[in-house]
Amino acid sequence: MKNYFKLFSLVSIVVLALGSVSCKKSTSSGGMTTNFITDVAASNPNFSTLVAALKKTGLNTALANGSATFTVFAPTNAAFASLLSQLKVTSINDIPVSTLTKVLLYHVKSGAATAAQIKTGYYSTLAVGPSKDYALSMYVDISTKKINGSANITQADIMADNGVIHAIDKVLLPMTIADHAVANPAFTSLVAALQKASLVSALADTTKTYTVFAPTNTAFTALLTSLGVTLNDLTAGTLSPILLYHVLSGFVPAAKVTAGYFPTLSSAFGKNVVVQIAVGSGVVLNNSSNVIATDVVATNGIIHVIDKVLLPPTVVDLASQNSQFSTLVLAVVKANLATTLAGAGPFTVFAPTNDAFTALFTALKVSGIDALTKDQLTPILLAHVVSGNVQSGDLMSGTVPTLNSGKSLSVTVSNGSVTINGNINVVQANIQGSNGVVHVINKVIVP
Repeated sequence: MKNYFKLFSLVSIVVLALGSVSCKKSTSSGGMTTNFITDVAASNPNFSTLVAALKKTGLNTALANGSATFTVFAPTNAAFASLLSQLKVTSINDIPVSTLTKVLLYHVKSGAATAAQIKTGYYSTLAVGPSKDYALSMYVDISTKKINGSANITQADIMADNGVIHAIDKVLLPMTIADHAVANPAFTSLVAALQKASLVSALADTTKTYTVFAPTNTAFTALLTSLGVTLNDLTAGTLSPILLYHVLSGFVPAAKVTAGYFPTLSSAFGKNVVVQIAVGSGVVLNNSSNVIATDVVATNGIIHVIDKVLLPPTVVDLASQNSQFSTLVLAVVKANLATTLAGAGPFTVFAPTNDAFTALFTALKVSGIDALTKDQLTPILLAHVVSGNVQSGDLMSGTVPTLNSGKSLSVTVSNGSVTINGNINVVQANIQGSNGVVHVINKVIVP
């Protein structure tokens, strides 16, 4: 379920309510008695600790707001007692107001929703996430009546004039990315993989923010089936680069996802391997994995759900995943070089675009790749490959030997621009793969 909206300012809620409505029963101008959420909670002895917490933070006034509606998942006194015991404090007075405010807002969503209206999925709360414009998410499994995989809804549909209360038996605490993965049964394979790779603590680190493309159980099943292995067959060393390949540094919500290549936390030769993102009617990663749910906001980042596990690409994969290299891929396959370039490497590949090949075919007066033999293609393609993982910042003017035996490239670096053999321009640099790096060029190199 896609759940994304701009978080309206908490300050505006409180200001709207201050001085206009009390936390007790009030009478409208028409003389009708109203019962707001705070009134209903105050009348129920099981919510006395909650009411005290609301008063301490000033949120009792915000929830006595007749111009807005809310759904409150209300922890009972027993739930608060369990939390206080866990924190080793004696009362809510021992909890800082700022912390208590965030925790309480994490129990509230905008709009009134009865149990029958709640569907299983993610919901935005009123608690602010790592980005002030995005609210922290909670996961509700209405079939089991659980929230975040731990709190049970013990009494539903306690109605108020400005919303509805659902009683729960555990205080909800804002969750990290790792917590969210654990809370959702659709991510059990991901959690098992993270545990085996010892990466759970990394995704629970609240000193940094991450964007995680999270594969579902179905996605992991498909991968393991294709590999003919089980999760137990994969070592931590194998899993770690795969899992880190699903993680970007920083907070990137769906609204800010753009097309292009983006570095992940998975590295090769000390360089971060890139993921290709295409944006159209939906978001597709590496031309294969679809984003099927977005903007699950955690305390240390954001999760987007995907339907296929991503594998760190070789330089051959990088070419095959991008339609502008389709002619290059056909040439590599015809020359039987795909296996070589998918090897350990490392390789630096200067990759001509389809337009570059079209210009070559025109100059040669041939129709296309089919008009060239393997023996003709092989030296041309090897002239585009240099041994080593050389990013653009490491390139220097001079002569560079290629894999085409005895042939070299003349490289000129000037004012940040790179030119090959005097007239071939690098138009996009540093597309990093797991076994090398690709630089896009606008003309085919002919030995």
